[in-house]
Amino acid sequence: MTKEKQDTLFVGSLEKGMRVLHAFNEHHTVLGLTEIAELTGLDKSAVQRLTNTLHKVGYLNKDPESRRYSPSIKFLELGNAYLWADPLVQLAMPKLIELGRLLSERVNVARLAGREIVYVIRIPTQLTAFGAMVAGRRLPALTTSSGRAMIARMSEAERKEAVETWPVRVVTSKTTTDRRKIAEAIEDAVACGYGLTHSENIMNEIGIAAPVLSGDGRPVATVQCSVSSLKWSVDRVRAEIAPHLIEVANSIHLPKGS
Repeated sequence: MTKEKQDTLFVGSLEKGMRVLHAFNEHHTVLGLTEIAELTGLDKSAVQRLTNTLHKVGYLNKDPESRRYSPSIKFLELGNAYLWADPLVQLAMPKLIELGRLLSERVNVARLAGREIVYVIRIPTQLTAFGAMVAGRRLPALTTSSGRAMIARMSEAERKEAVETWPVRVVTSKTTTDRRKIAEAIEDAVACGYGLTHSENIMNEIGIAAPVLSGDGRPVATVQCSVSSLKWSVDRVRAEIAPHLIEVANSIHLPKGS
């Protein structure tokens, strides 16, 4: 057996530093050294050096009393750089604002990131909860309307592989864990041109999403809307919201590889 060729350009210390930054998220906003070590798999002495460095260069705040760390505003600067660099955001933002006004409901744009989706644009309504306003939230693709919409535009073999191997995380009592039912929902998305979920990630929430294709025809994003099932029926969502989402998604023309 031949050894895998070593990447001589790979900087291991930088990768470890990025692991430390990645430990912080919506569930872990303030962390101590022991917690960071547990989340990253790094030894505590390495974590101590890395967090000190990240604090010195401005990416981590450090509480002088508890000596615990939290993300600094430089995290937001990184997100700002991404938003300026992604052509999808600039193309979609004005369309999403207008769509939100038209529907008077929460609308989003999500990107496919591996086997998960990440919200990159969120246009809230007055009643939207804070967690649903913030860009950057990541969810398993299989149990989201956006994920299902994008998987539906893949080849039959790719859809089969996704259903069988991509992760499922239970978020509510209604989250679908039966992969046969997930496959059926994705095939429904193939037929109708949009993905749909009901109470999969938030109870009493209907999610619906239409795929955005790159210049080479690959599904890379969605235009998505979330509504309350106490106000909307699934049939009404299909009839009144789906056509608008499809229209906006089809109007976003991305270059190849975007």
